[in-house]
Amino acid sequence: MKRMKLSFRWYGEEDKVSLAHIRQIPGMHTVVTAVYDVPPGEVWPQASINALKKQIEENGLHFEVVESIPVHEDIKLGKPKRDRYIENYCENIRRVAAAGVKCICYNFMPVFDWTRTQLDHVLADGSTSLVYYQEQVDRVNPLQSDSDLTLPGWDASYSREELKQVVSEYQSMTEEDLWANLKYFLERIIPVAAQCEVKMAIHEDDPCWSIFGLPRIITCEENLDRFLKLVDDPHNGITLCTGSLGCSCCNNVAKMAEKYAAMGRIHFVHMRNVKVLADGFEERAHLSECGSLDMYEIMKALYDHGFSGYIRPDHGRMIWGETGRPGYGLYDRALGATYLNGLWEAIEKGERKK
Repeated sequence: MKRMKLSFRWYGEEDKVSLAHIRQIPGMHTVVTAVYDVPPGEVWPQASINALKKQIEENGLHFEVVESIPVHEDIKLGKPKRDRYIENYCENIRRVAAAGVKCICYNFMPVFDWTRTQLDHVLADGSTSLVYYQEQVDRVNPLQSDSDLTLPGWDASYSREELKQVVSEYQSMTEEDLWANLKYFLERIIPVAAQCEVKMAIHEDDPCWSIFGLPRIITCEENLDRFLKLVDDPHNGITLCTGSLGCSCCNNVAKMAEKYAAMGRIHFVHMRNVKVLADGFEERAHLSECGSLDMYEIMKALYDHGFSGYIRPDHGRMIWGETGRPGYGLYDRALGATYLNGLWEAIEKGERKK
């Protein structure tokens, strides 16, 4: 029986979580990382890629997943310069493949990779987590110079004026425009990925609904079906992010895990639990009873339908006084990894006894 490959996100040498710590997590196989000092749309130096590979392998782990190679906004917007950026993207696929990478996680979200309203919300047990409350989002207008709230992640990528410009451009687009630009992109990168034996795994929009009137399309089962048909190739697949999909009651994540695993189109899994609220959601501990998702049911669906790709514990809480990158501390994600290992082993051994 093929087995899932446990992995862990690492943000490079600046990460407070070291490779020496990651290697001590039982069952850990792969480090998920990227080259972080190259602007989106540009080619990654082979030396930087090889340096990552060397560091990771020296710690007894594998470098097989990149998350992510960012898609330049000109590609998403369908601008005249997109062909240059797409060729650069294809070259990056070739270069990471040469270093042994087998899976690339990416997204096609306009402007923001993810949206939260607070990164350190205190939960009842005293831990802190990432949360999204719609009433807070509604107080923000990205086209104004001042708002009641600045959402996490904005200033790191754009100046205020740049943000206004790109949001304005997207607001003039329809979802069909974005679908067309995604198809154009896929038709050019998937043949390269196939030649390199790299599996492309698109990440769902996070959260999976429109924000600020921006078009968002990787949001639900119907749209994932449409996405997979744009270029119907086994190298064109998805990152099943349980938190991104599971924050909407409209998505049955276990059913989607079953369906797309059976099709062989889940190449990467982000496992996290969320508590769905009337006005948003809170990220919680991985244990099923802590949130709205049945983590066992999702893992069982993956196991039953032959999933053998990469899986990682996704955003963790900050616990035991740890400080660092919100959602990406060591302790709670290590607990999550151990929980996922335990679920998989119990399912595996239970099936053998039948």
